[in-house]
Amino acid sequence: MTKIKNKVLVLAPHPDDEVLGCGGTIHKHVKNGADVFVAILTNASKTDPIKYTKEKLLNVRSEAQAASRFMGVKEVFFEDFPAPALDQFPIYKVADAISKIIKLVEADTIYIPFRGDIHNDHKVIFDAAMVASRPVGNYTVRTIYAYETLSETEWAFPFVSEHFMPTVYEILDLESFNAKLMAMKFYKSQLRNFPNSRSIESLEALAKFRGSTVGAERAEAFMLIRNIIK
Repeated sequence: MTKIKNKVLVLAPHPDDEVLGCGGTIHKHVKNGADVFVAILTNASKTDPIKYTKEKLLNVRSEAQAASRFMGVKEVFFEDFPAPALDQFPIYKVADAISKIIKLVEADTIYIPFRGDIHNDHKVIFDAAMVASRPVGNYTVRTIYAYETLSETEWAFPFVSEHFMPTVYEILDLESFNAKLMAMKFYKSQLRNFPNSRSIESLEALAKFRGSTVGAERAEAFMLIRNIIK
């Protein structure tokens, strides 16, 4: 029997969320023969063109393309939904755009931001993704994971309903972990110095913490949102 190639889609509210949340896992998927796609869904210059100039937008999207090429991502999609005012935008339009990408790539597995992140854009993308991936009709998405994003997830409100509680751990070998770090280094505009959580050292610390939870040197953690087994 011919094995069907996995089609993986990573939904990122902003450029670099895909690397912060699941860069090592992306590399593993590619290494194992999957087709991986990334969709970066917002454009901050739509809301504040003075602070987020067109030049900055083009630069960070160029960084995203370079990081994805390095990880072996098949294609990067860019949408122009308004950040950071996505919570004031009709969610059905976001869901419709995500649905079109899912259908185009025939994604069977999607990674989405955790709904409890402090940034409202992450909440909106989570909700829109759940609408877009409803198991109705001729659907393709069978597995949905929520990922954690440094500088977003750890600053969420201290309520149980908003707490990231991992149920899946993707163990990373040194090759995949180093690929994540190298991909993040393409985001020169987003990297910060330690102890900022958006730093290489913080990525290393989180990977070791998540790994030690399951007896491994390094891992990325996820919450399993849905898994349909046929």
